[in-house]
Amino acid sequence: MHFNGKKVIGYTVVVLIIGIVLGPFLVPIPELEDVMPVAELAGESGDFLGVRGVNVYYERRGSGPTAIVLLHGFGASVFSWREVFDPLSSRYTVVAYDRPAFGFTERPVTWNEWNPYGSDEQVDLLLDMLDQLSLVDVVLVGNSAGGTVAARFALRAPERVKALVLVSPAIYTAGSATTWLTPLLRTPQMRRLGPRLVRGIASSGGNLINLSWHDPSRITSDIMEGYRRPLRAENWDVGLWFYTSSSRPQTNLSVELAALDRPILVVTGDDDRVVPTEDSERLAKEIDARLRVISACGHLAQEECPTEFLRVLDEFLTTI
Repeated sequence: MHFNGKKVIGYTVVVLIIGIVLGPFLVPIPELEDVMPVAELAGESGDFLGVRGVNVYYERRGSGPTAIVLLHGFGASVFSWREVFDPLSSRYTVVAYDRPAFGFTERPVTWNEWNPYGSDEQVDLLLDMLDQLSLVDVVLVGNSAGGTVAARFALRAPERVKALVLVSPAIYTAGSATTWLTPLLRTPQMRRLGPRLVRGIASSGGNLINLSWHDPSRITSDIMEGYRRPLRAENWDVGLWFYTSSSRPQTNLSVELAALDRPILVVTGDDDRVVPTEDSERLAKEIDARLRVISACGHLAQEECPTEFLRVLDEFLTTI
């Protein structure tokens, strides 16, 4: 029997292509268990605000003349500000909200042109929220990826920002590692498989929390539960995948921030293993911002070292 090598290779390539194209649609995706609507999951501590068709969970406390808006990082929520929320609200008007894909904010699975998970759209959403809440001149305090959103907002609408506080901000790393993967992440095949892939965070998320603390032995079961609770929200896996695949890096953020005519404070822990302490020190130097490094502290200074965090924040706010 005579075999045509080129035909065999050709048939093999065709079979592989078919497998790659159709295979993901044949993989069974089990339904999430023990999930519920965010309105039932959130409890009574906060409220929901309709922003461009998305029900955004937020909490607002205090009535001071200075308004502070808190923006959490990746995998976090309003919960990450629990240690500093009440102390701040005794002196300031304080608002914290769950960004789309996190916390108790609704996870849309369809939309028209405005993608609530997109990087630019996160700025749109915050701008609309401030309008609805009648907040004009605010201090933005952003942790990690929330620092990136805060920075982008300040550059887009500097007239709405009184000052900027960047807590271990992911300025140099936001989205850059996956830029080349973006076209693949947005294919129909990955749109189907992606939510299944991110479900691993439900079991491995504790490792990231431990990495975020200088002393993980201080992480209690209540803290772990506070982070895990949003993973019971309807479509949390779909929302997290859309967030991941919708991110667009902005590589010149530090350059643009250097030209921003607003007071800026950079805060970091001396043992930040998520956004290395050196990155925050570098950023403060490049943009000529004030820098405060908190001793014996990790990536989540507002959680692990709240007393010192409040001290440096108050010190900064008294000067603006």
